Amino acid sequence: MHVPLHSVDRQAWREHGVSAGKRTIPEETAVALTYDGGTYAVMMATPQDLADFAVGFSLSEGLVQSPNEIASLDIVDLKDGIELRMWLAPERAALISERRRQIAGPTGCGLCGIDSIAEALRPPKVVPKGGRVSQCEVMSAMRSIAPLQQINIETRAVHAAAFWMPSRGIISLREDVGRHNALDKLHGTLKLAHLSAGHGMVLLTSRISVEMVQKTAALGAPIMVAVSAPTTLAVRMADAAGITLIGVARSDGFEVFTHPERVAADVGAKEMEDVA
Repeated sequence: MHVPLHSVDRQAWREHGVSAGKRTIPEETAVALTYDGGTYAVMMATPQDLADFAVGFSLSEGLVQSPNEIASLDIVDLKDGIELRMWLAPERAALISERRRQIAGPTGCGLCGIDSIAEALRPPKVVPKGGRVSQCEVMSAMRSIAPLQQINIETRAVHAAAFWMPSRGIISLREDVGRHNALDKLHGTLKLAHLSAGHGMVLLTSRISVEMVQKTAALGAPIMVAVSAPTTLAVRMADAAGITLIGVARSDGFEVFTHPERVAADVGAKEMEDVA
């Protein structure tokens, strides 16, 4: 049985001296995603919310179009890791056989199973028009992440991806040692709960790379907010996807890089709910 947290011995060096003690750290486990008996990718991930991860990864990679196309999912504990064994509906099986790769990815690898530049930079899905949010709502949403990060409170070593909705606040948050994994887990939990992402914001504690934009576009969220700055390719991809990309979200404000029309100085949450 793989657990997400461990307590380990450590020696702490501080200005006042050296002390022995314990520290809680996150587990990092090899997680193989297999489809119809073949391995597609091996990811290094936190062994928690694995059903969400399996579904979200499958959706963001375009391997399935809905969770219903995953006929069965078994989470199998192995000696050296975990296998997420999925069997797909017959109409999806042929696609998997064409795309199947055996790849051992680094922590949170976002481009596993991709073997060409064209596929890696494929045009993103264009997100729904969505609505608008106020400056206050963006900053309040980002402030509300930290108290909900149960693993990070104990370890200070994992990323989070959360989804915020007007009038409801953060409705779901997932954590992982890999930022891509955290976002895939969020994708999975929203889809399994039959929640649309077209009326809220994806919130990230990590940097904004092009893969994170692609995954947000696959989820269908019109706004993404992160604590760090984006790459230039991420900005171009967000612009093409119609995503409002907000970065450098700190206690004193944030920066909007694409589609700023969704951000207003003062707007009620009701307006965002009314615009599809």
